[in-house]
Amino acid sequence: MLFSEILGQEHIKSHLTKSADSGRIPHAQLFVGPEGSGTLAMALAYSQYVLCKNNNSENNSGNEACNLKFAHLSHPDLHFIYPTVTTEEVKKHPKSIDFIKDWREFILTNPYAGLFDWYQKLDAKNKQGEIRVDDAQETLKALSLKSYEGGYKVMIVWMAEKMNIAASNKLLKILEEPPEKTLFILIAEDEEDLIQTIRSRCQVLHFIGVPENEIAKKLIETKNLEPREAQKVAHQSQGNFNKALKLLSDANEDEPFEKWFVLWVRAAFKAKGNAAAIHDLISWSETIAGLGREPQKKFLNYCMEMFRQALLLNYQATSLVYMEPKIEKFKLENFSPFVNGANIGDIYHEISEAIYHIERNGNAKLILTDLSIKLTRLIHKK
Repeated sequence: MLFSEILGQEHIKSHLTKSADSGRIPHAQLFVGPEGSGTLAMALAYSQYVLCKNNNSENNSGNEACNLKFAHLSHPDLHFIYPTVTTEEVKKHPKSIDFIKDWREFILTNPYAGLFDWYQKLDAKNKQGEIRVDDAQETLKALSLKSYEGGYKVMIVWMAEKMNIAASNKLLKILEEPPEKTLFILIAEDEEDLIQTIRSRCQVLHFIGVPENEIAKKLIETKNLEPREAQKVAHQSQGNFNKALKLLSDANEDEPFEKWFVLWVRAAFKAKGNAAAIHDLISWSETIAGLGREPQKKFLNYCMEMFRQALLLNYQATSLVYMEPKIEKFKLENFSPFVNGANIGDIYHEISEAIYHIERNGNAKLILTDLSIKLTRLIHKK
């Protein structure tokens, strides 16, 4: 992975290459950033820079054979940990190494892809992935060996906030007494979900969303888009290059989300003073409850963003509005007056609570029905 292939984040590229050139490489670093911001791509480029002894701020000036191994993610001193689930092939105690072939294909296809994409690759269905203590044990075993090429060993922990408590405590012990010439790169979207003792032992680097002009430029170069279309997609992606790629494909997962959202708010409007409409909300809850837990959480986050967009439109911040619903007879400008300062806080709170309980394996149908009934009151709050 070349640093020049990473969109934006120039200050982080400069910091990482300068620290490597000077020999001041912290043994544990935490890359924090939203999906599609390039945290994993940066970790790969930085690992290559360190392991292959590259210089001049790019990955084409050091050990040629080493750089070639990175083209296939097959360098023996590069190790990965990531969330896994049980599958037909791995029925119990899943570990990252069990899925290494799928993982390499996943990254090489799109290093900006997100957690939901990875679960789809694994066909996770209703399961929620996590990083287990078995992975931490494998880490200890792998890092106790001498490096293949006599230099650093690198361990990339992707979506580190998905570590369970046992895995976190095991990894903490390794971070407290790291083997010599070992580099840990933890990647997270929400650092608050990591235990404080792990965060305190890492140098934290915060990534921002990719600038619109960078996304547009890349789409023009690689997808042959017209500048106007590229700019529109870049604006809608909100700094998430992974989302920009999905907006260009037929497999845009937001399409069913839009339909479900409109059904939900329409039923909530009808339900005021109309007991029969409650049946529509219950039916809606059953539909969403039939999805896996990860799609449920992703959909509820989508709902939060739709409410946010309506609020921005209500307060005339039109330059920040990028969603354009395509559902017949549903216009965001007509919906926006019902989302205001009096109810947006409560709506966000209730949706966040629903996500929290779904994450903890609560009964999805009950959670979503409760949320729906609360929305019937909140949506009419003046």
